[in-house]
Amino acid sequence: MKRQRVKSLPSQNKPQGNGLPSSRQSHNIEKARGYAFLLLKFRLRSEAELFSRLKQKGFSEELSQSTISFLKAKKFIDDRIFAKGWVVSRLKRPFGLRRIKQELLAKGLDKEIIDGTLSEAKNGYDEIQVAGQLARQRFSRQKGIEPQKAKLRVYAYLLRRGFSPDIVSGIIKQL
Repeated sequence: MKRQRVKSLPSQNKPQGNGLPSSRQSHNIEKARGYAFLLLKFRLRSEAELFSRLKQKGFSEELSQSTISFLKAKKFIDDRIFAKGWVVSRLKRPFGLRRIKQELLAKGLDKEIIDGTLSEAKNGYDEIQVAGQLARQRFSRQKGIEPQKAKLRVYAYLLRRGFSPDIVSGIIKQL
């Protein structure tokens, strides 16, 4: 015959814990930090993006927030550094500043950080020249298509890449 375990009820007189995290809590903290480090191993992430991924994985809001705070304190995550890296990588592709701004907003970055990073990036980036070069390359591939239709395709392509309609219109008129 098997013995059944009887759970003891907590006494109202006994304090519940000694102020230190229980082994279960520390195990969860380790799991949350391990998952965060796993995500950061592949690429930098914004605070909001990392928080969202931790919540999605099933960690509590407090645990997710404490993990983010730990990573910030140890300088493993920084939204300014993330934004600069994101902008540099997207300008190499090349994308327009409007698209990059939308992507950073979707990553949960603060508007001030985005605006500051993009204003720094504008100094060394001639959006009109880049869009013009892309337009000429794309237009040259549209052989055998009537010119008006080819221009419409190039116009749509540049808009999808994130260039402003004013810039794109000016470039299409020059083709």
